[in-house]
Amino acid sequence: MNSQEAIEHLRQDASIRPLLSVIEVPDFTPSGRIYYDLLESIVSQQLSVKVADVIFKRFISLFPDQYPHPEQLIGIDFDKLRSVGLSNQKANYLQNVARFTIEHDLESVDWRQKSDAEIISLLTQIKGVGTWTVQMLLMFSMGRPDIFPVDDLGIQQAMQRLFKIEAQNPRLLKKQMEVFAEPWRPYRTYACRYLWRWKDQ
Repeated sequence: MNSQEAIEHLRQDASIRPLLSVIEVPDFTPSGRIYYDLLESIVSQQLSVKVADVIFKRFISLFPDQYPHPEQLIGIDFDKLRSVGLSNQKANYLQNVARFTIEHDLESVDWRQKSDAEIISLLTQIKGVGTWTVQMLLMFSMGRPDIFPVDDLGIQQAMQRLFKIEAQNPRLLKKQMEVFAEPWRPYRTYACRYLWRWKDQ
């Protein structure tokens, strides 16, 4: 992603311009590890970062080379998955990802040839994987520049504060968010990173 080009584009919008001056968002290199990151995102759902990190480390330690290859993950004893702190639901979801990965040969997919919408459509077929999870993959694993996770609570709170949006029903809130974010295309991923950092500060 060309961060300088993105920042120059975002500066044209007066609403977010002040954030660009006071917030520092470091560059990052997308991991490219779609399968692995998908597993990690499932483990981390509804957990603090610290707890999720502990459980994920325990989870990958179940495998000989610290990597949960799909065939191994499908074949592992279910009680072993539960023993590292995973709920029944999450253990099932992880195995769902492994089965889907084998069935669709995900580790050989050239993701560059697929659009954001195609990737969301493909991966949300996995039970336990929702649109928000795939959007995080698009942003941080694939480095897609124009992702706007309208359902993300942090983005919602930041935009309510930035644009003085009064609390209202979720559907109307999301519509307003989409309108306000329109000038940020094709760099809404960058805008969201600034919004998250700004909200946390």
